[in-house]
Amino acid sequence: MFSKVVLHAAVLGLFFASATFGGDTYQIDPSHSSVAFSVRHLVINKVRGNFKEFSGTISYDEADIAKSSVDVNIKAASINTENEGRDNHLRSPEFFDAENHPEITFVSKQISKKGEELVVSGEFTMHGVTKEVSIPFEVVGKIVDPWGKTRIGIEASLTLNRQDYGVSWSNAMDNGGLVVGNEVRIELNIEAVKQ
Repeated sequence: MFSKVVLHAAVLGLFFASATFGGDTYQIDPSHSSVAFSVRHLVINKVRGNFKEFSGTISYDEADIAKSSVDVNIKAASINTENEGRDNHLRSPEFFDAENHPEITFVSKQISKKGEELVVSGEFTMHGVTKEVSIPFEVVGKIVDPWGKTRIGIEASLTLNRQDYGVSWSNAMDNGGLVVGNEVRIELNIEAVKQ
């Protein structure tokens, strides 16, 4: 149901890191970041949620963004929609099957600049299915915090079809609409700390 969200969530994310890339190494700060999603319910409304447990390493080359990279890991069982019964259903084999597919991951392969837009492309894996996705993102800023640590902020969003990852449970209503929509909107707000 809310499978898409996951990050690509990946959410998200989240954009940089691998031995072949350069730049400074940053770790995602989960206490100041979010991997959130929304999906249509009964056609008329959006249900929102997030993942509570995720981590990631970002290699950020400010001088040449193409040399940057990202590696992100999200715990599927940490899904949270503020409804225990729904969250347990989402963890079940009918959705994320968190017991057999405990991790949702994203590993970048390329970061490019298209006009003024930055895009990270890479392999997103969820529910045992891996597909290449492209995620537009923005580096919001780079600062030194009051404790002397360098931080960067990244924002990204994308829309995924959960059916592409085998998360196919749903019921059709009499009017033909779905109880749970197929398209999932993912919103990534990331704060990462230089190591």
